[in-house]
Amino acid sequence: MTTTLRPSGPLQQSDGGARTRPYEIRVNSRRVGGLTIASDTPFGPTVGEIRDLLVDAPDRGRGRAAVAALAAEEVLRGWGCRRVGVSVPADSAAGLRLARSLGYAEISRNMSKQLPEEPPALSAGVRGRPMTPTEYEAWKAEAIREYAEDWAGRGMPVQAAEAKSEADHRSLLPLGAATPGASFAVLEAAGEPVGHIWVGARDGGSYVYDVLVFPAHRGRGFGRDLMLLAEGTALAQGHRTIGLHVFADNTPAVRLYESLGYAPTLFNHAKDLL
Repeated sequence: MTTTLRPSGPLQQSDGGARTRPYEIRVNSRRVGGLTIASDTPFGPTVGEIRDLLVDAPDRGRGRAAVAALAAEEVLRGWGCRRVGVSVPADSAAGLRLARSLGYAEISRNMSKQLPEEPPALSAGVRGRPMTPTEYEAWKAEAIREYAEDWAGRGMPVQAAEAKSEADHRSLLPLGAATPGASFAVLEAAGEPVGHIWVGARDGGSYVYDVLVFPAHRGRGFGRDLMLLAEGTALAQGHRTIGLHVFADNTPAVRLYESLGYAPTLFNHAKDLL
């Protein structure tokens, strides 16, 4: 029996070259699952994604998903893509095995934590305070620049990275520091600012959008205090979960979050299409 892809909807295409199309996974003429192939990421039309890959339960364990993924890669090659990404839920052992077997490497992960009932205590001599308006304006300008540089450093065209950074901050903070659910705090140690953190509301819980220990104060445990400050902020807003996103190559951050009880919810993988 032959596993193939068959379009299940029209091709959506933009003037900039972005494309998206849903497909059925078929064995001969029988539908056994589906997926969506897209090249509409902020990285531009040369980077594609395989989304929502799902094989129906009776046909799992027979290699259908692997053949479908490889066929999807061929579609993306035909669209001119040179790189492909997939996101796999952390509880999908089969999905993670499939990604690894097809040569995908983890680039980042989403993590979350169930919060305790009481806010955690910060280290002795450390306190959090609201960011001042002047500090917020300085933070915003730097955050937009650094966010764009981060994406550009990971392969996104510079102009697209700058546009994404501007758009993301504008969408998440339409009213600036006064945006409902947004909290900006500065961590002080012995009265001196040592870092800052931005926590916002997302998916019914809290989310850490930005956390930074100032370079001169790194290696002294302030990253942990900033995350504990974020947990206290989330609890004060009535949330019992807190999430974040971290790049896989940021080993110190990954280890810190794991030590604080964060667990992966989604693994983001990518590979080059040779």
